[in-house]
Amino acid sequence: MPKSNVQPTSEWRRKLHEVIYEADTPSGKLFDVILLIVIIFSVILVLLESVPALGSKYSEEFIFAEWIITIFFTIEYFLRIISINKPTKYIFSFYGIIDFLSTVPLYLTFLLPGGYNALLAVRSLRLLRVFRILKITRFIGEADKLSKAIKSSLPKILVFLFAVLVISIIMGTLMYLVEGAESGFVSIPVSIYWCIVTLTTVGFGDIAPVTPMGQFLATIIMIMGYGIIAVPTGIVSAEYTTGVKSQAPTPGKNPNYRHVNTQVCQNCHAKKHQDGASYCHECGYSL
Repeated sequence: MPKSNVQPTSEWRRKLHEVIYEADTPSGKLFDVILLIVIIFSVILVLLESVPALGSKYSEEFIFAEWIITIFFTIEYFLRIISINKPTKYIFSFYGIIDFLSTVPLYLTFLLPGGYNALLAVRSLRLLRVFRILKITRFIGEADKLSKAIKSSLPKILVFLFAVLVISIIMGTLMYLVEGAESGFVSIPVSIYWCIVTLTTVGFGDIAPVTPMGQFLATIIMIMGYGIIAVPTGIVSAEYTTGVKSQAPTPGKNPNYRHVNTQVCQNCHAKKHQDGASYCHECGYSL
């Protein structure tokens, strides 16, 4: 790929980018480990804060700790923006939005007095950031394979879910006609709800058939449920196995396959560069 015409950034920004966005260097690994510890600590803090006895007794300590974590995330968020040439690529990316939502809750309390506890759920989104940090392990390749398998399986799973929905509507309608309001099947939507709960083997027990015909239909639905649960798992597993075989770097098979690393382009924020690549596969910027 031809070398990009984009002017290289200053050395300190390149070094900062290497530490924050890449995990193949000692400094990058250390940064991700520290970030992982802070994320886990912040989530534990949210869990403990929701306990009434602890939340009321240590409210000041919790708020103080939350301010420290928020300041850390704020600094990290702005450093991520500063270290890349096109900040919007990060700001509007999935993890960029998660990082922003992880940072703002405490600041919003200035605009929404008394809304501190209401923002607990937003703060728990910080746990999603762990998926990005897990790239520091050898499982990055396995996560990539699983992601591709799920994407490849999506059309088949959607067709399967549509079939399940059709079955639920038909069986739910039959249960409504057979059982009626006396047994709790007061409407077709309620009967469909019962059918889905039964088909997935959840079984809340809030509604139950009482007539012999209704119990017979319920038995059929229960048996179908055992087979239905295994179908999505089998679809994803088959796609995963196919993907693993197609990427296996065995002699004479797929000789062009190369492992990807954690390098992130400083210019366009592109990921998944192959080992040994000198330039970004999207914009041609020097890596």
